[in-house]
Amino acid sequence: MARRAPTTLNKTLAEFVTWERVCRVATASADGVPHLVPVCHVLAGGKVYFGSGDDGRKVENLRANPRVTVTVDAYSDHWPSLKGVMIQGRGRLIERGPRFRRVRDLLYRKYPQYPRDAALSPSDSVIIEVIPTRVFSWGFE
Repeated sequence: MARRAPTTLNKTLAEFVTWERVCRVATASADGVPHLVPVCHVLAGGKVYFGSGDDGRKVENLRANPRVTVTVDAYSDHWPSLKGVMIQGRGRLIERGPRFRRVRDLLYRKYPQYPRDAALSPSDSVIIEVIPTRVFSWGFE
């Protein structure tokens, strides 16, 4: 019988996702065209968050198709040291309000250059929340 993938991050995986600086986000349009980009992220309450301009392709894709995959990994030329976490889930757009401000503050704390170089404003940005439905990992055994 096949083993079912977990839907939450254990402590080890959560720490890895928290401390890594960049993740990659894959979305797909309504007609299935993939889009993959690196983003700066935070983990809070078992969910992954990142910001985007409200006219970004990933936002457009999530409006049409809420399925999203996030991968956080650490490459090494010493291949036995490779490790990563892939989170499949549903994306939800946070466009304004207290949750927008709360997550924006978390992003600004993790990435001090964010407010200066890529400020997130409800007038032209969104926060994307990824709610995990399946979690896969490698290199943590």
